[in-house]
Amino acid sequence: MSPASFLVVPQWQGSGSSRAMRLIDGAEAICGDLPANATHSVAVPAAAGEALGTGVLRFSSLSLVRELAAAELAVLEAPVVTIGGDCGADLAGVQHAVESHPAGSVAVVWFDAHGDLNNVSTSPSGAFHGMVVRALLGDGPDGLAATGAARLHHEQLVLAGVRALDDGESAFVERMGIRVVAPGEFEDPQALVRAVEATGADAVYLHVDLDVLDPAAIDGIGFPEPFGVSPEQLTDAIRALRSRFELAGAAVTEFAPESPEAAGHDLSVILRVLGSLTAPLKNGTAEAQAAGSAAGSAVGNSAGGGSSTEPGPRHLSTDTAPPDDVR
Repeated sequence: MSPASFLVVPQWQGSGSSRAMRLIDGAEAICGDLPANATHSVAVPAAAGEALGTGVLRFSSLSLVRELAAAELAVLEAPVVTIGGDCGADLAGVQHAVESHPAGSVAVVWFDAHGDLNNVSTSPSGAFHGMVVRALLGDGPDGLAATGAARLHHEQLVLAGVRALDDGESAFVERMGIRVVAPGEFEDPQALVRAVEATGADAVYLHVDLDVLDPAAIDGIGFPEPFGVSPEQLTDAIRALRSRFELAGAAVTEFAPESPEAAGHDLSVILRVLGSLTAPLKNGTAEAQAAGSAAGSAVGNSAGGGSSTEPGPRHLSTDTAPPDDVR
C-alpha cells in the first residue's frame, strides 16, 4: 500500500465529557510522533458552538469542522488516517472513503466500547460523539448526516468490541440486524474478517476509539468500560483485516490524557495501533506484526495488561447528562 497520510482533527466539541478539551492534548501528543511530511491538521475553532435548534450540542462548530476536514481529505493521498479528537472528528473521513469507492464496496469496522448509534431523539445528552454512526447512516441534521454516495448502508457496518449500549441503540442494532463482533470473539483475529466478508465489501475503513481497549491497557480515555480487548487482540485483528481487504482509511480517536506524562505512558500502546494500521504488509501478517511492534517501541514498551471479556454488550447508558458547560 502507499504510505498513509495523516489528518489531525483535535475536535472536542462532540464530546459529552466535562474534560473534553483534553482531547486536544491527546491529538497533539499523537501528532508529535507522526511523520511531519505526511501530516496535515484541521484548525478546529476555539468556540464551543451552538445547537441552532438541531438537538446536537455545539452543532455549528461540528458542522464547520466537518467541512474543513472534507476539504483537506479531497487533496490528501489515500489512505488517510484521521487522528482525533472525539469520534465525531472522523465523520468526514468515513464519508470521504465511502463516497470515493463504488457503492457497497467499503465496510466500516467501528472499534468502540460504545455503539455511537443514538440520534437526536434517543440521545440522553445531545453530545454528538454518541450519534456519529447514526449520522453516517444518514440519520442526523443537515450538515452532519451523510447523504447520497457518502451514506453508509447498515449492512456495510460492523461494530467491533462494543460492550455498552443505550437501550435505544440496542433496539436499533436488533431491528436493523447490524453485525456485532463482541470482545470475546477477538480471540480469533479471523472473526472480524468473516464479518466483513459477509458484507460483500472488498475494502475496509477502520475507526478505532481507544476505549475499545480494556482499561488495564490504557489510562487516557474518557469513558472506560471493563472487559475490553487487549492491544495484542486489537492489532492482530487490524492486521488480519488489512491482509484480506484494501484499507480505504482509518482513524484513532478519543485520546484524553490527564497530563503530558500520562500521555507518554499511553503512547506506546497507541503507536502499536498506528503501526498495525500503516506498516507495510509485504510478506503477510507475521512481518506486519514485527513492524507494528517496532513502531510501538519508539516510545517504550507496551502498556500490556490482560484483557477480560464478556459474551456481549451490556445495555448500559454512558451518555446520561449534558456536559457541564451546557447545562
